[in-house]
Amino acid sequence: MKKRSAAYWIFLRIPLWLVAASVLVVLLFRWVPVRYTPLMLKRSFQFREAKEYRTHKHWVPLKQISPHLIQAVVSCEDRSFFLHHGFDWPEIQKMVKAHRTEGKPLRGCSTISQQTAKNVFTFGSRTWARKAMEGYWTFLIERLWGKRRIMEVYLNVVETGKGLFGAEAATRYYYGKSARKLNRDQAVNLALCLPSPLERSPLQLGAKEQKRRVGIITGIGVIEYPYWAK
Repeated sequence: MKKRSAAYWIFLRIPLWLVAASVLVVLLFRWVPVRYTPLMLKRSFQFREAKEYRTHKHWVPLKQISPHLIQAVVSCEDRSFFLHHGFDWPEIQKMVKAHRTEGKPLRGCSTISQQTAKNVFTFGSRTWARKAMEGYWTFLIERLWGKRRIMEVYLNVVETGKGLFGAEAATRYYYGKSARKLNRDQAVNLALCLPSPLERSPLQLGAKEQKRRVGIITGIGVIEYPYWAK
């Protein structure tokens, strides 16, 4: 039997196995709830000295989450969510152009799909390697999950406060009710906190967030939502 070279294993066999394994994991999470994420583990380690720290999460189907919250996070985080295939290329091009011509700093431009991939499959480190892996996982979930499942996973794993993950845990903590009963104003306030959930509270928004509220509410009115998001 012919002995395979090291190059064969390093550059062909092992990469193929890794791709196959990643596809199987994504297919599994198409139906199985994502109960724990690398970010949850990272936060548990980060706040290990805080005795009061606990991870609070409650997975619920998308139909048990208020459509107001779906609309609010799309308007706030990714207005092209229903149109792009994981990456908002026009927004990326606009950002790069502003950086080159006006010297503006590069920003994330992360779509909801990218944020979901980052939360579920990476530790969220700020490295190019992580961004590359995030892009790979984003490609897979866009093609194997679809928008509805991406939104369902996103709203169940997104960090919403210190020790809080997902819409259900957040609304129980902040409003004392289930996510399906969120009204529009509460949903918008919660969505405004998602970029910095450890620093913001939907019960006490800063002046900057208060100014953004009008734009978010306006965005909800102009975006065309599919039936399951209404």
